[in-house]
Amino acid sequence: MEIVHQIESLRQLIKAKRAANPAVRIGFVPTMGFLHRGHASLLEAARKECDVVILSIFVNPLQFGPNEDLERYPRDEERDMAIAREAGTDIVFFPQVSEMYPKPTRTIVTVSGVTERLCGASRPGHFDGVATVVTKLLNIVQPDKAYFGMKDAQQVAVIEQMVYDLNIPVTIVPCPIVREEDGLALSSRNVYLSEEERKQALVLSAALEEAESLLEARKEAISPEELRQTVVRHIQSSPLADIDYVELLSYPDLAPVDFWSSNERMIIAVAVRFGATRLIDNRILHAPVASLSHL
Repeated sequence: MEIVHQIESLRQLIKAKRAANPAVRIGFVPTMGFLHRGHASLLEAARKECDVVILSIFVNPLQFGPNEDLERYPRDEERDMAIAREAGTDIVFFPQVSEMYPKPTRTIVTVSGVTERLCGASRPGHFDGVATVVTKLLNIVQPDKAYFGMKDAQQVAVIEQMVYDLNIPVTIVPCPIVREEDGLALSSRNVYLSEEERKQALVLSAALEEAESLLEARKEAISPEELRQTVVRHIQSSPLADIDYVELLSYPDLAPVDFWSSNERMIIAVAVRFGATRLIDNRILHAPVASLSHL
């Protein structure tokens, strides 16, 4: 496994691999580090489909708001490298902020529509930072495929829209959420949870599972708003849960769902604070077969 810190060094390394094998397939996994099994699953997916697997580790300051946890964001370089190596990573790109942003950034990538709800509403500018850094990384690496976890399903939708609109020649590969045995979605921020907060955070996956089961059982007899309110009530049963949002939207365009539309793909997404820690989770659902009642 090779570790590089400079953009030009990475470009030369990739250029040499493509020169040696013009048909080489490059898979790319961009991360902010503090890797866990969720990140490892992305690297393993890339390893199965590609000849060269590149991981980037970069805590991107552009996507943090003024009162967010940039300095607190957990970092563990030694563990990251061990996980990357075990997952079969070929190259780790580990730049400093001064390498990625040597001068003040005057060009910002903004994706409209899909950024206006969910985390985009509560974290203004966040997805501008995400879209900008991912555009930079895709331009630097020029991979054939890039792998993103569906835990942040809005991020996946934003990146897919950006890649489509800008004709960036890469295939975006969404990968399933990886969970702990008790259902909690893996996240770098889970380390901030106290023992009691972590216990109560299980309400998120339980609420989403209840929604999926209820939709399957009642089909079109339950309205979208009733389904959403079921999730709200379940989360509110946890005394420490402070709801940021609970939304039921079409996916990936993230438009409100007022009535069921034949087998439409939807997302029920939540963001909830437990103490100072904000957690997100979601479940992709399919609307019941169309009912003419338009509940």
